[in-house]
Amino acid sequence: MGRNFKDKVKQVIANDIEYYSYVLNRNYIENRFAIEKIDFLMSELNKIEPKEGFIYKNYCFGSGSNRRYFSDENGKKIDVIRQQIQSLKNNNSINDDTYFFLLCSLLESADKVANTASVYGAFLKNLKPTARLNLELKPANFIESKNQHIAYNRDSNELIKQISGDILYLDPPYNARQYGANYHLLNTIALYDKFIPKGKTGLRDYNRSKYCSKNSILNEFDELIKNANFKYIFLSYNNEGLLSLNQIKEIMSKYGKYGVVYKEYQRFKADKDKNRNHKADKTVEFLHILEKQNNFLY
Repeated sequence: MGRNFKDKVKQVIANDIEYYSYVLNRNYIENRFAIEKIDFLMSELNKIEPKEGFIYKNYCFGSGSNRRYFSDENGKKIDVIRQQIQSLKNNNSINDDTYFFLLCSLLESADKVANTASVYGAFLKNLKPTARLNLELKPANFIESKNQHIAYNRDSNELIKQISGDILYLDPPYNARQYGANYHLLNTIALYDKFIPKGKTGLRDYNRSKYCSKNSILNEFDELIKNANFKYIFLSYNNEGLLSLNQIKEIMSKYGKYGVVYKEYQRFKADKDKNRNHKADKTVEFLHILEKQNNFLY
């Protein structure tokens, strides 16, 4: 594959819309050195007494919001821990690595006690057993490494013009369901900004991905592949996406040597609901492979 492979794989593109996914990638991918005083920090944050804040007031039933994403106690605990993490950062008591480590830990710990079926597009009417458990902040431990990695939170079609490497792996949204709506509450915890939640589910304003629109996805995907300065491109996409197998093949084939492999999977349980559009028991996951030619430059 030419030059030193390890040196070329330094970029990782985080989701270009969802800040919470950047937080996870910033911790698990970009962090590479041990976080100092982990046990002390986790212990001190877990000791803080719950206090009413934005999450409790807008996403817990006891506040009068009529939303039940978390138990009242857990909502208050999320608030106070999030506030303290920000305070530590603002006071320069922790560096960026520690900040994202703690924020990632909070997001994952909160998700474990969320009162949802899976995503955050809706909450359950009654608290499920795991949502009744008390939130405990647990460390989002990452793998220490000597390699350097970079996590981005930008529009992928713009970022692609500024990076290069040996391998580009793409896993875009498949359908019209916007991630901004499905994971809005994780974004709210991560950003912890002030806004007026909308509707029954308390949505925030969010960017609409062009990869979730039939009107724009063909052009966006073509531009992404055309501008990708990578030798090998892998695309993960299933048989129920907005792009057809033939459309993907046609676009990728324009820029080099194309191939594809696939594997069948049992459908996710929630997707078997009678109200869903797809009735099949299985879904097919395709891995599209492109060896880019002509405009690939080192």
